[in-house]
Amino acid sequence: MKIVYLIAALLFYAKMLFITGNAVEPLEEVAVVENLLEQTGAPNVVSGIIFRNRLYDTMLEVVVFTIAIMGVRFLMAEEKPAAMVYQVSDAPSVVLARLGAMIALLIGIELAIRGHLSPGGGFAAGVAGGTAIGLVAIISSPEWLHQLYEKWQAAKVEKLSVLIFLVLAALSLLGINFPLDDAGWIPLLNMVVALKVAIGSWGAILVFIRYRGLL
Repeated sequence: MKIVYLIAALLFYAKMLFITGNAVEPLEEVAVVENLLEQTGAPNVVSGIIFRNRLYDTMLEVVVFTIAIMGVRFLMAEEKPAAMVYQVSDAPSVVLARLGAMIALLIGIELAIRGHLSPGGGFAAGVAGGTAIGLVAIISSPEWLHQLYEKWQAAKVEKLSVLIFLVLAALSLLGINFPLDDAGWIPLLNMVVALKVAIGSWGAILVFIRYRGLL
């Protein structure tokens, strides 16, 4: 049977390689593609398609990430807190971690602002922001991070960002356009999602540090 499949594959490859068929006629859908580029203002067709469907993609990403955070808290519910939390304290590692955190933060801001015109978006921006927080976490005191989390009421901000996202998504789905930007609500949605993912990553990092430590 494997020999039969191999012969069939070789014959198909030979047909595609040596036997030429009729020339492909230009597709009538070219006008549709041009219309898509004109409507979205994206630099290419792929970005335009992603641009028109980014809202649905981002909504599912928010759902998946929220389930992941709930899973982390459920997994650690019966764990005992770590007796000792070790952190990186040597000077070269501290400098590199701070530099990496700054670069990750800048990349996150770039992805949130211009993610609808290039590969990126709110979820990727939030992951970059969470990476920055993770790099700060390995060189900082867990108590200090937890105090900042409580001081800025990050948990409430995360929940509020979800509500804002749902409101903006509803306005977008109802066809109400954002009057200040041709991209509509998508840049604002990206920023809100980036905030939600970054803060959610912060909360997950604190849970892991508390029960598993850093190293």
